[in-house]
Amino acid sequence: MINYINPQYEVERDADRCIKCRVCERQCANLVHLYNEEADKMISYSEKCVCCHRCVSLCPTRALKIVKSNNTFKENANWSDQAMREIYIQAESGGVLLSSMGNPQPFPVYWDKMLINASQVTNPSIDPLREPMETKVYLGKKAEETVRDENGNLVCNTPVQLELSTPIMFSAMSYGSISYNAHASLARAAKELKIYYNTGEGGLHEDFYEFGANTIVQVASGRFGVYKDYLEAGAAIEIKMGQGAKPGIGGHLPGEKIVGDVSKTRMIPKGTDAISPAPHHDIYSIEDLRQLVYSLKEATAYKKPVIVKIAAVHNVAAIASGIARSGADIIAIDGFRGGTGAAPTRIRNEVGIPIELALASVDQRLREEGIRNEVSLVVGGSIRNSGDIVKAIALGADAVYIASGALIAMGCHLCRSCHTGKCNWGIATQIPELVKRLNPDVASRRLVNLISAWTHEIKEMMGGMGINSIEALRGNRLMLRGIGLTDKELKILGIKHAGE
Repeated sequence: MINYINPQYEVERDADRCIKCRVCERQCANLVHLYNEEADKMISYSEKCVCCHRCVSLCPTRALKIVKSNNTFKENANWSDQAMREIYIQAESGGVLLSSMGNPQPFPVYWDKMLINASQVTNPSIDPLREPMETKVYLGKKAEETVRDENGNLVCNTPVQLELSTPIMFSAMSYGSISYNAHASLARAAKELKIYYNTGEGGLHEDFYEFGANTIVQVASGRFGVYKDYLEAGAAIEIKMGQGAKPGIGGHLPGEKIVGDVSKTRMIPKGTDAISPAPHHDIYSIEDLRQLVYSLKEATAYKKPVIVKIAAVHNVAAIASGIARSGADIIAIDGFRGGTGAAPTRIRNEVGIPIELALASVDQRLREEGIRNEVSLVVGGSIRNSGDIVKAIALGADAVYIASGALIAMGCHLCRSCHTGKCNWGIATQIPELVKRLNPDVASRRLVNLISAWTHEIKEMMGGMGINSIEALRGNRLMLRGIGLTDKELKILGIKHAGE
């Protein structure tokens, strides 16, 4: 059979440095490296390489390098190498193309087209090292007015809230799509940071119930692992209506990942595909959604806020308006660059809109309708650094979700092969010998370091703006200026152009 598909990456091995220790062979789950006894040398099968850099990182003599293949097709501005490669794959397999992680296409990144304002003289800056700077936020419905009793004491009539030490949470990643050790790392870090992590739609492993005070439990269309104890275990409940990587479709965890405790936690047989339908089969209207929201509140004695998670799509503002009236306490919006364990490539790359535009339009709509205090807004979909977070809050977010950034902090090299289950870094896998490569003690510490560093940078940027609290930054679009944006883009974002 003719092989029409050339390797995307090539393994370069320095023969003078290679000591044939075979570390690369033992560490590669994709079987790229092999020791040839007859020739007494290491050989490489570059066509199997996913560019995860595990071998490069662990080679004791730095003898390895992964480079992009320069073996190209004839140049064609319309038919790129990737477009031709995908056709060859589908012509051979007859299957749907699957991809992992977020959308890698060269669409605009609006975070990079916004600049943050700074104070000078009349509104002096604040030194976060010497003056109070508040990064604590509360998520949930806010009271419309202050009420006092006959003695003048404040009457607390605020609905139940989520309290975060900093406006960052770990987004939904299910046990099954990521490993036990990855889940443990997120849970430990969330507890130490006094923030929250999200179970995703895979239920909650019994070992992690101890982290319930820092856990958001998710209810998705498949209802995997959902029962009374699960709902009561978390600090909040999230109804997943959609996600940024695959708006309008359901989820799919391959049967090879449904093993051992994953099967038990999801409450489905081992080896069976975990398929979430596209819609919730009891939700076909805002009224139906409202019924589920209040059913979950009833089931947990109104002690937990309910989040509704949706994908960023073209009519997201109208959808959010309905959700705000459904009784939900928090709306989570996931942009089109949001990550995933597995999604049809065409859906991941072609469907949805940028989170920046979705957030701005939702915040503006809720303000115009006078219901902004009815819900908090949490956004995700490729939040890459503290600057993105500050810009998101200035556009109207109360907090952000991060997922890909958290995985990268743990060691992920974004090789985008999660759907194969052969993660060489022990993150997106259920293969025991691979899972143990991720040390939860080390990974959780790296997560704590990352969020702590971002929080410090957020304080510095707020101080530079003359702002001393997240609440004062929220929706403060005067602190942003656009650069290289069209008038229409500036209008949707609700910001002025640099120089104005």
